[in-house]
Order: sequence, then structure tokens, then C-alpha cells
Amino acid sequence: MKSTLEQHYLTSLFEPKSVAVIGASDREDSVGSVLFKNILESGFKGRLYPINQKHDTVQGQQAYKSIEEISARVDLAVIVTRAQTVPAIVEQCGRSGIKYVIIITAGFSEAGHSGAALERKTLEIARSYNVRVLGPNCLGIIRPALGLNATFLRVSANVGNLALVSQSGAICSAVLDWAKSNKVGFSSVISLGSTADVDFGEILDYLVYDNRTHYILLYIEGIRNSRRFMSALRSAARIKPIILLKAGRHAGGSAAVKVHSGMIAGSDIVFDAAVRRSGVVRVQNIGQLFYASKALASKFRPLGKRLAIITNGGGPGAMAADRAGDMDIPLAAISADTMKLLNAKMPSTWSRSNPIDIRGDATPERYRDAILAVTQDDGVDGILIMLSPQAMSKPMAVAQVVIEISEQTTKPILACWMGEDQVAEARIALENAGIPAFRMPETAVELYFHISTYYRNQTLLLQTPEGSSQRTQQETEGARMLIEAVLQEHRKVLSEMESKAVLRAFRIPVAQTMVARTPTESLLLAEQIGFPIAMKVDSPDLVRKTEAGGVRLNITNAPAVRNAYHDIIETVKKRHPTARIGGVSIEPYLARPNGRELMIGVVRDPTFGPIITFGAGGSEVEIFRDRAVALPPLNSFLAQDLIRSTHAAELLGEFRNMPAINMTALEEVLLNVSQMVCELPWLQELDINPLIVDEFGAIVADARIVIDYAATSGDRYSHMAIHPYPAHLIQNWEQPDGRTVVIRPIRPEDSDMEQEFVKNLSDESKYYRFMDTLRELTQAMLVRFTQIDYDREMALIATIPGEGGKDIQIGVARYVTNPDGETVEFALAIADDWQKHGVGRKLMSALIECARQKGYRAVVGDVLSQNTKMFRLMTTLGFSIHPHHEDPAVKRVVCPLHAQ
Repeated sequence: MKSTLEQHYLTSLFEPKSVAVIGASDREDSVGSVLFKNILESGFKGRLYPINQKHDTVQGQQAYKSIEEISARVDLAVIVTRAQTVPAIVEQCGRSGIKYVIIITAGFSEAGHSGAALERKTLEIARSYNVRVLGPNCLGIIRPALGLNATFLRVSANVGNLALVSQSGAICSAVLDWAKSNKVGFSSVISLGSTADVDFGEILDYLVYDNRTHYILLYIEGIRNSRRFMSALRSAARIKPIILLKAGRHAGGSAAVKVHSGMIAGSDIVFDAAVRRSGVVRVQNIGQLFYASKALASKFRPLGKRLAIITNGGGPGAMAADRAGDMDIPLAAISADTMKLLNAKMPSTWSRSNPIDIRGDATPERYRDAILAVTQDDGVDGILIMLSPQAMSKPMAVAQVVIEISEQTTKPILACWMGEDQVAEARIALENAGIPAFRMPETAVELYFHISTYYRNQTLLLQTPEGSSQRTQQETEGARMLIEAVLQEHRKVLSEMESKAVLRAFRIPVAQTMVARTPTESLLLAEQIGFPIAMKVDSPDLVRKTEAGGVRLNITNAPAVRNAYHDIIETVKKRHPTARIGGVSIEPYLARPNGRELMIGVVRDPTFGPIITFGAGGSEVEIFRDRAVALPPLNSFLAQDLIRSTHAAELLGEFRNMPAINMTALEEVLLNVSQMVCELPWLQELDINPLIVDEFGAIVADARIVIDYAATSGDRYSHMAIHPYPAHLIQNWEQPDGRTVVIRPIRPEDSDMEQEFVKNLSDESKYYRFMDTLRELTQAMLVRFTQIDYDREMALIATIPGEGGKDIQIGVARYVTNPDGETVEFALAIADDWQKHGVGRKLMSALIECARQKGYRAVVGDVLSQNTKMFRLMTTLGFSIHPHHEDPAVKRVVCPLHAQ
């Protein structure tokens, strides 16, 4: 079988052997003139064709009147003509067989309705000829190693291993200017413009393949396709570090983004949550972008956030501590043993706290003693060493001490040598040794925050929460039926009873609730439930019942029930005369002296779909605004991370003579809410407030659900930005000898098993699978094969139990989506001892069904012509066999997928 790591389909766009510039010009300072001159002067080795209707030559090069006059193959066309001419030019490119165009021209979707219509027309023409478009309204691309500068920038880029992908040409310009003076090089500079066609997702896919790219820098204004973006971002971040800068964090920035690119920036807190789940780090300015990339390149790796600060000046130490407080970086608590060491080595006037002020007369030896003491403290995750030049300071000697110790310890160290002339040489020495070194303490602390966050986010990336199993789906069928019934009644807001019924279907504990429509009925229900009770107005129009005067708590007797019923109805009618009132709900009054009131919510973000919110609850929820946000699906690790991200988390342990809550019960509610989000695409809003949690468990006191019709497709999780682990695909296959083969989607933790599986394949099996004689998978291949997104790709493995409870992999079948988005390409490998046992047929049948359920049109693959066993299997599975249009040593097999 063919390897899935072949050349990427966008290679001709970013590595063209021939380029045509349509609108190339001699007119000084015009875009066409500057861009064409840049390509000429950047040393491009391929063929270059200027297109200009009015001139025979452009900048000394033979010109052509039209792209259709060129008889040779052209890989890439760059268009710099007026917007109104672009559709016809794209059509000419399509007729000429050009598959990639870059549209530099502005005046499309960012220019209003007429521009948006022009953009739609351009894309329709491009798609009819299978032409891919980068832009419009973009700066172009730079590939320094290829000598290609197809931009109209006045600044070039040095060769390096950073790839910059930006929706803003101005940001590209600013970044390149900064990089030039700081001697930073690039593998690629790619300006996306309005991302009308080729978007972040596809470019990230390409950069993963690009061996010249080691780190990826992104500037983002808005996302068009969140699933594609998240899928590609998470996939790329597993292999290459990604640092991201996003505009539109506040209202003014969001408005500027819409004017510039015609895109909506979306909620920043939700975007932040998406970044956390993607294993990337987000920075706030261009300087941080490069500091972070340099730190990652130097292997600076804090595994926690507890920071120790060593300084020879109290003021600078306080500045660093303040910035750490701003960014929620805890200052490490110095242990008793470390304190003892410091007291023995430091002068009596040292600060005896963190920041560790070793005084202005600190010698290199004193720095050495302080640093060595702190590196042995298990409560310290990282160390910031600061030096301000004073009369007794020896900046270079102290730097040499830091460099020496950094080579002996695993603790990450960063430095801040304040000042300029007296410390410049020492700062350079630190940087050359791979130690991040800064002029100002705030910048150093910001870097520590960003890189420690990056490694935390990498752990979040590896989490693969499950969707529902077949058993869970059966249990929640009642919730689906209830939702469908409500929609048939043309209602979208569920009553409290209905909302709690849905929660109960997902095993979320709720307070029993019944609705009374008369005072007498309220008495009967109260007696049935038992005193004390709580009474609340039942109205689909009132979100905050307490503010509406519709809640009465701790009612202990029958007369009070009747009075409360009348009082609730009258108060609500007076305050909200148009509100619909269905009656009054009766439920037990949850008197829990140690209970904490929390809130769990679900809302729909226009870009990223459903998100889960968590924080402090109760009637003052809007005042405290304690909220943390997470993208579903969740598992226990992610649920704990969500809880820890709130101020409410500080109240959940032992607090004011109250015992700690039952944290397992709280996590279970969050996990079940996550299951709801996965399995109910109709869910638009969920408001659980309060959720009362104490040492005994959790119970929902009040809940409100809003639903709406949902678009259905072959993908049951199409409403989510992150595809959950598809647990419903797990199946057991009983063998005649009594052994059980488990067929299931692959997980990240299967990497060792996958590596062992490939190692044990015979040379022939390896060659048939990879068309190569590799001995084992590289780390990059291993990551790509085991850390998949389950959206655009699928890998099903077959395992059997081994010794010591470890599973053994005996086969794998996988597919990846082709560039057309309609077909998938498969690969199959079976352990030699298990060939001719039906494992290949079982895996392929399951894989084909996955592709069919996703709505793909066909499964295709390339098979070596001598692989007769594979051809026999393919024929029995319904594949047809065809000659390959490029390689006679390979045949293409195709299985059409028709809905069944």
C-alpha cells in the first residue's frame, strides 16, 4: 500500500517551478512592478512569465498578452490586476491548466456587497476548473530557500526554519522588518488575505509536510471553518510547535478585523479555549511571537508555573513579582530545606522570601550558591535570574555562572540583565548558550508564562475524550424523543420539568420537580414531595426567575404554599405582564449547609459551535462573572482543568469550617453535560444554576434548555469543533479458537504498540505498505499515525490480549481525506502471522462503513502491481482495479460508496 506521507497536494503552490505574474508592470511603485521585480531579484530558479496586454517586454523580460499565449506548463499564476478583471483571468488560467493562483488584488468581500458578489463569482469559476485560490486581498508568498519573493514588500526574508502564516499583509511586513534586524530567518511567509478558498487548515497541513519548517507562527483575524481549522491546528501542533497571535480581542479590534478582512473575529474567551485544546501558545504582540519561538528552539521547557526569582535588586524583583501576579504565575514557596541552605550562604540582610533578593553587592559566588539551592527545591518549576548593574556587579562573570549551572540542571532558567552597555556582552553570551535573556523583567515573566502555558496546552491536546457508546445512546433515546416532540409543537424552550427530564436521561442528578396549575394542586404536590419545598414560576419567557419575583424558598407548611402560589403569580404578572405563565413548579427545598452553588452552562459560539461554561452560581452569578470556558468533548483531565480555571475552585476544598466537596460528583456532572453536547445537536443553550455540590454529591436545583432544529449529515458530530473519540465504533470479534479480536479507533497512547507492530512486519509487508524499506516509524510518522482527529482521517486497529495485560496490535486500516473533500485514500497492513485469517477483510469492511457514514463518495488506494494478495482482497470488497496515470508500477483501486 501507498504511504500517506507522500508529497502534499499544495506543493506546486508553494514550490512552483514556473510562475506567471498577470499584471506585471514597468510603472514605478505599482504593485505589479514591485512584485515582479522582487521575483526577479530574489533569485528564483524557475521560469518566470510577465503578462501585460500593452507591452512586449516588462523589466527586460519577454511579456505575453495573455496567460493562454504561454505554451509551456505554468504551476502558479499571481494576479495583480483590477478586481473586476479577476474572474475572467481565473477562467483563462483554468482553461490553460493552471491549478493554483494567488490573487493579490483587493476589492472583494472586505469591500461590501458588490465585492462579495465578485468574490463568489471568482470562486465559482475557479471550482469549475479545479483551480485553487490563495487570497484575495493578500500580500503573496515568500519562500527564501527557493529564491521566491512573490510579494510587493520592500523587505526580503532570510532563510530559516520559521513559517509565518498571516491574514494581514501589514503584519507580515512588520514581522519581517523586526526579523531582519534580529537575524531571524524563515522557511515560508504566507499571506492569506480573506481566505476565500485556501485557508489556515490546508496550509497547516502543508507545513507539517515541509521539512524546511520547524516552527509555525500564525497571525489570525477570523476563522471561516472551525472544524477544518481545529482539525489541522491540532494535527500540526502534535508535530511542530505553533505560536499564535490573534487580533480582535476586544470590541475595537473586532470591528477593525471586520473592516480589514470582512470576517467576524468571534468571542475571544472561546478562541482562547480553542487554543488551549489545540496544544499551541497564544501571544499578544510581535515581540512575544519571536521570543516564544526562540525559547522553544532552545529547548526551554518549564513543566509547571511555580517561579523562583533571584535578584540583586529589590525593585526589579518586585516588578517581576507584580507581572507574575498579573499573569497568574504563582511565586514558588521556598521549602524549609532551601531556606536553611540560603540562610547559611546569604548575608543576614537577604530577603528571606521569594523574590530572593541577595542584595546589591552580590558576587558571582553568591549567585552560584543561591541558584544551586533553588535548583534542588522540588517546589520550584522555573528560575528567573536578574541582575541590575551596580558598582559591585560583574555581569559577565555572573552570566558564566548561570551558563555553567544551566548545563547541570533540568530546571528551566531564564535571565534578565537590566541596562545596556554594561550588560550587553553578558546578555549575548546567555543567549548564545540557549538561555532566554531580556532587558526588562516584565518581558521575561511574559515569556515564562507563554512557554509554560504551551507545555500545559500540549497535555490538553493529547486528551481524547469519548463520544457515547452504543449503550449510552440507548439510554438517552428518551431525551431525543422528548426534544423532537417539543420541536413538533413549535416550541424551542423546554419547561423546567422537561429540562430536568433531559438531564436525568444523561444521569445528571436533579431535584424532583412537578408543576401545579392551581393553588389546590400546589398543596397536593407539596404534601406528596414533603416539606420544606421551593416554589418557582413556570414560564418559558423568564430566564431569571428570582429577579422576576417568581421564586419562594424554604416553605414549611400548607398555608404558606397557598399564599406563595398567589404571591408568585401576582408578582410576576405585575413585573412582566406579557410573560406566559404555565403554573408554579414545586420541588424539594435543598437545605445543604455545606453546599456550594455553582453554574454549568452550554452556549453556541458562531465560530466554534457548542461550548461548556463553568463557574460560581446562585443569584449573584452576573455580579461575580466567574466563568471558565471549554470546548467539548471533556474527559476527567479536561473537566479538572476547567474547574481549576475558575475562582470558585478555591471554595471547593475545605473552606470556613466546611468539608471539601465531592469532587468526583462534580466532575461526573461535567462529563455528562459533555455527553449531552455530543449527542444532542439540537441543544442551543443549557443553564444549570444553581448546581448544589457538597461533601455527599451534586444535585441540579434549577435548569433551562433551549433547542432548535439541527442540520443532520453523515457525521453525527458535525456540530462540534473537536471530534470526540468515536467509542461507538468499537467492536469485539470472536475467533474460532476462543480469542477475542478488538476492532477500535486508534488512540495517542497506542504509539508504542503501533511502533512494535511496524517493527515486527516482514520486509515484504513493510514494502507493500510503505513502498519503502524503512525499519521503523520515525517520531513524526508515529505522531501522525496515532494522534488523529477522527474527522478528516480514521485509523482502525485490531488488537488481541497479550502477556501482562498488554494488548498486541495485529492490523491497522486507515484513510485520509483527499483534497477534493469527496473521496478518501486508504492504507492497510496486517501482521504476517495473522494474514489469511480474515483480519484485513474485517478491518477494511469497518473502514469502508466509516467512510460511507461520513458521506464520502469513494475509497481509493494505490497498490503495487505485484501485490496480488491485496488485489484479491480488494476485488472481494467491491473495488475495481485501474492503471495508474503516473506510475506503471502501481495500480489504483476504487470502491464507490453508495448510501445503504
